[in-house]
Amino acid sequence: MSETPTTVNVTILDKDYQVACPADEVDALTASANYLDDQMKSIRDSGKIFGLDRIAVMAALNIANEYLNKQQIVETTEHLVGSKVTTLTNRVSQALTEQKQPNL
Repeated sequence: MSETPTTVNVTILDKDYQVACPADEVDALTASANYLDDQMKSIRDSGKIFGLDRIAVMAALNIANEYLNKQQIVETTEHLVGSKVTTLTNRVSQALTEQKQPNL
């Protein structure tokens, strides 16, 4: 049985929008809308870009760039952690093997 969506009112660049989302995602949606609003206001206030559509595209590009950079950091970190775990696992296995061998 699916949950009835909740309607959330958000304001982005001084315009109100009603967005439906699951009740457990209201906080995330609100935070996302606030973040987008901040990004778009910053672009608008810079005075370099005019027009709602252009401001929205620039904000989307900036947010996509931030996301991709953070995703790359996560992947690099996962690789480094994976390498460290493998190295530590090998060292523990070697130590256990050496401990099991009889002293000659």
